[in-house]
This record gives sequence, C-alpha cells and structure tokens, in this order.
Amino acid sequence: MDDAYTVKVTALESGEETPEQLQALKAGDCFLVADGWGDLREGAEGLFDNDTRILSRLVLRVGQARPSRLSSGVSQDNVFFTCHATNRPLPPMGGKSAPAGVLHLERRRFLWERRMFERIRISNHGVEDVLLPLSVDYGADFADIFEVRGTVRARKGEIATPGTDGRRVTFSYMGLDGVERRSCVAFSEPPARMSASRAEFMFSLPRGRTLDLYVECGAERCDAPSPERWRMYATQARISMRAKRRRGASLRGPRSPRFNDWLDQSRADVALLTTDLPTGPYPYAGTPWFSTPFGRDGIITAWQMLWLDPSLARGVLTYLAMRQATDTSAFADSAPGKIMHETRRGEMSALGEVPFGLYYGGVDTTCLFVALAGAYARRTGDLETIRRLWPNLIAAVGWMKDYGDVQGDGLIAYQRAADTGLSNQGWKDSEDSIFHSDGRFPKGPIALLEVQGYAYSAWQAMADLGRALDDPGATEWAAKAETTRALVEDRFWLEDEQFYAVALDGDGAPCRAIASNAGHLLFTGLPSGERARAVTRRMLSAEFRSGWGIRTLATGQARFNPMSYHDGSVWPHDTAMAAAGMARYGERRAVAMLLNEIYSAATHFQLRLPELFCGFERLTGEPPIAYPVACLPQAWAAGSVFMMMQAALGVGVDALTGAVDIDDPHLPPGIEHLVLSNLKVGEAVVDLAFDRMDGHTVVTPRNRRGEVRVRLLR
Repeated sequence: MDDAYTVKVTALESGEETPEQLQALKAGDCFLVADGWGDLREGAEGLFDNDTRILSRLVLRVGQARPSRLSSGVSQDNVFFTCHATNRPLPPMGGKSAPAGVLHLERRRFLWERRMFERIRISNHGVEDVLLPLSVDYGADFADIFEVRGTVRARKGEIATPGTDGRRVTFSYMGLDGVERRSCVAFSEPPARMSASRAEFMFSLPRGRTLDLYVECGAERCDAPSPERWRMYATQARISMRAKRRRGASLRGPRSPRFNDWLDQSRADVALLTTDLPTGPYPYAGTPWFSTPFGRDGIITAWQMLWLDPSLARGVLTYLAMRQATDTSAFADSAPGKIMHETRRGEMSALGEVPFGLYYGGVDTTCLFVALAGAYARRTGDLETIRRLWPNLIAAVGWMKDYGDVQGDGLIAYQRAADTGLSNQGWKDSEDSIFHSDGRFPKGPIALLEVQGYAYSAWQAMADLGRALDDPGATEWAAKAETTRALVEDRFWLEDEQFYAVALDGDGAPCRAIASNAGHLLFTGLPSGERARAVTRRMLSAEFRSGWGIRTLATGQARFNPMSYHDGSVWPHDTAMAAAGMARYGERRAVAMLLNEIYSAATHFQLRLPELFCGFERLTGEPPIAYPVACLPQAWAAGSVFMMMQAALGVGVDALTGAVDIDDPHLPPGIEHLVLSNLKVGEAVVDLAFDRMDGHTVVTPRNRRGEVRVRLLR
C-alpha cells in the first residue's frame, strides 16, 4: 500500500504498540483500534467512522492508575474484544486501602451500527468492602485517516467545546468541507464529576459483589446505555457475523483442532472485513489503514474465496462497475472504462487534499476486474449478472486498448498522471519496488510482468463470455489474448536467467530484477509449460523460499532486504497466487509444501496471518519475524489459505457444464482428512471428502443433491 513503510516506522519511533498488540474491531464502515487494555491513547488508536476518528481518547483508570493487565484479545469470531485486568493498590479511603489484586476488571466490547458498546465489570474478591474510585478520560480530535497516518494539514476546521448533560458528553467538529461531524460518550451511571475530558465515579463495592458500568461511544448522539441495550445489540452483532462466516461452502480439517482453528480464524477475518453494501458483500482491504473498498484487494480476495463463496465476487464486481471511470482526470488518474483503485469518505478526500476520494491509480485493477468476471461466470453459471455487467466489461477492455496501452505496443503500462498519485501502480506500489538489476529505478511508462498476465486472462475471459453471449467480438478478444501471450514470451523472458523480467521500462528495456511477480504470471496460465517449470524450480529454491513462504524478491538481487515492504518480505497472498500458478502446471506437491509453510507461520501469529512478515530464513526453533505495523487483519492474507487449499486439492468448479473437476489432489503434510461441505454448483450441492490412503489422496463425493458431476481427471 502507498507510503505504508513511512507510517510504520513513524509508529514504532513514537513508542506505539505493534499490530500484534493493537486490537481491532470492525462493523460496516466503523472500526476501532485499541491497545491491549482497551484504551485509546491517540497515536494510531481510535474509533473511526467513514475515515474520520470520532473518538481519539478513551482511557480507564482505577484509583488514578492504569490497572494491571492479565490478558486480552479478540474472540475467534471477531465480535468481542475482552481485557481481563486487576487493580493496583488503591489510595486510602476512610482510613483503609485496598491492596493490589483483589479486584477483577473485565472490559468487554463490540461494534454495531456505527458505535461501540462496552461493559466494564468489576468484581471484589477481597475480604473487605471497597470504595472504588474510577475515572474515564475521553476526547475526539476528528482527525482524517490520512492525518492519523502522518499527513500534515495546513488548515483544519473548528472543534466545538464539548457539551455534557450529567452522564453524556458530546463532541462536534465543523470541517472545511462544510460537513458537521458529531460523536458522543455516554455512561449507564451518572459520574460524581463530569467535565469535557473526564468522568469520575466513586462506587461502593461490597466483598463478593460485582458491578457493571456500561459505556457507549459513537457517531451522532448516544442513547442511554443499559444492560438491555448491550445484550440486544451484542446478540445482533454475533448473529450478523455468524451469517457472514457461513456463506457458501465450508472446509474442515482433521480432528486435531489447530488446523481447523486456522481455517476458522481465516474465515472469520474475511467475514470481519466484509461489509454488506447495497451492491452486495465487499471485503475491505484491512485495518487499521485500509478499512475501505480497494479495487485490487477486493478482486483478489473475492477470487481466493470464489470456489467457496461466489457472493463476494458478485458484490465486488457490481460495486466496482458502479464506480467505473467515465472521464479523464490527472488528479484521480482516471480515464473512461478504468476501474477504481481506492475510495475514501473523509474530509481530506472530499476537499481534494489527497486524491483518494475516488482514485484510479492502479494499472492492474481493470484487467483483474474483467478476469474475475470470467472466473465468476465459470464458477456460477450466472450469465444474468454478466449481462448486466456487459457494458462495464466492454468499457474496461476499451480502456485496456485505448488508455492502458500507452505505448501502442500491445502492453499495459503506467506512469502516474500527477505528483500526488502513486509512483508505482501495481500491487507492489512502494516507491522502491520496481528497479533494474543494478538497483536503478526505471523511466516510465512501466509495463509490469504480472499485469500482462492479468490482461491475457481478461482477453481470454472476454472471448469466453462473448461466445456464451453470442457477441461477435469474441474472435477478436481471443486473438488479443494470443497476441499478449506472444509479446510477453518474446519481450520479458530472460533466457540466461531462465526467468521473466519484472517489468519493461519506458524504452522497452527489461528490468532484470528477479521477483515474485512471475508467480502471478503462472497464476494466469500465460507461460509455456517449459518456462513455467523453469520459473517454478527457481521459486522453490532457497533464493525465494524462506521456509515461511515465498519472498517477494530473490536473495542476492539489488535492493534485497528481508525487512522491506516489497523487496524481500513474505506476503501470504503473493505466496498463494504463486502456489495456485504452480498447481495450474501440475505442481501440487510443492503447493501442499508451501501451504504447510504458511500454516507454520500462522501458528506463530495466533493463527491470524498478517499482511506481510520479514523474509529472513527459517531457523529451527525460531518463529518468523514480524514486519513492523503490518495490517492485521488483512483480507487477502486471510483469504490466502483458501486459495492454497483449492490449489493443493485440485478442485475446479464449472457451473456452465454442471461439473466439479478434481485434478491430482494432495493433502498438506500431516493432514490426513479434509471435508468440503455444501459446495454449490448451479442449483446442485455436493460434499467432498479427501483422505490420505497409501500415500495418495482419495476423493469421495457425499450427500449429492441435484445434478452435478464429479470428474476425477487423474
């Protein structure tokens, strides 16, 4: 993501907690990032609504001191954050002082309908009654998400003096965009003292007794918190999340719970990040910085989940079609037919201080949009949706031909149109990610290797869809696919390296850096079998394989740095796409091996894969090294396990012919049994059981309902 490394280093230098320590909740367009105590202390923390931090401070103290944390974390279904803590020695009250460790504090919270609901439960386990002084500090700075990430603004709007009414404080801010933004904090009990920044309580807590204080924080005005409201909305939040997790087919592993827990956590993370929009479900990219629709991230996450839950792909395609560019803008990097890269709803985006209100600076998203439409049609047979999207698909390939091919040489290339935009516009969009073998940065326009593969897939998809819809353009699109294939094989292949160049520069010279982008090319099926095998061999060598997955850049290359964002780190989704590409050429044992490596990494990240981690070599008995402040959770990291499972199991679904194809399945090492349940193929449903027997994986169809064929290819 853009300028992420700068943000992350700044965060570490300021003493903030790393993402493993920060705790995130999300519901719709509202998300919360807190520390391990559940406190918001500014920095990266806060309650955010529509890209604005509506609560920047919320700090609980017991007896003027922060309690001692015992444990904290987010529930596996991602609905509740809970912190368990105990008191430090309380100040003398009436001649007595409660010692440390006699009070148990439980902070339990969730998000629902643009607000946070919290229950602070305190139990007295001491031998005497306790006079309990408790305070909550609060504040709202209404910072735009880009301010929180480090962008300095020359001017800001006006924050009004907070108002209080006995048990509620309200904040308001009039932005430079003319929009008034409001938020509130409310308590179920009236504080003994309440100011614009603090509520102070004094409770009498008999021994053996428990008290509850309910807190609500959110946009606009808060109703009075109560146990009834907390229970009612907690139930609704849990039911909503359960429904998201249960969409589509499910995958269950062996009796050993650890592997199943990874599958469950990954499915829960995709569900957490998925927002149900009017156009359908859309997986937001990740928290905290990217809790918004991204084109590329949404498409790839939907593709990862396509075999299990096609509803994500339909939602992503429909949303992006509605935001397809119709005009040319250098600031937005848009042109007719182009698919958006990112959208934001904050004040800075509305004012044009940043271009990301509706930004199109991604060179690959349009090609991926068309390719996903083709994959969705094959998976579901839903040609009615494709007919509705057909004008958008025609416009998208029009962009590929008229605007994406900026050099007129048949390749899709980019060069940012304004200095405010992204300098690199593929998935590796940091400034230092594309370079020549000697480390020099290339002149533009730049034609990325993997983008040509996406374009090849897009032309193929249009040819297939055109034939299904009797469109006369099908023949031309099929020819474009073959022309693209020939161009890539001719201009990107490095015979001496037995690998593909990562890009061509503006002069057509290859950038001879050896990078993981070639794995994405395998995913598209563009390379010849011989070259695909050569690429696979090299990507499975120690140059790329860290033991925790595939590095983004081979060791020994200029700019290689295992601690970098894109130049030597490991991204789970990148490994997954490479693995799926290898499987396309029959390399399933390696896929199962890579899946096992990624699983091993996940076990060291509490089964929640981060956006990326460092690419250091795996050492016996040592964990993978975390990348500072990677997004966690992150949609395409969570979805990577499902793409790799599909690749290892060799499952392909073609609803247009009513068939499920199983091609040379392999179970990951140590996994003896897997069940794929409720796999929908058109109107039919089937379960598949995978078992290891005599060194082979055997597939057994079960519970077949309706007309569906299960074909074992080999």
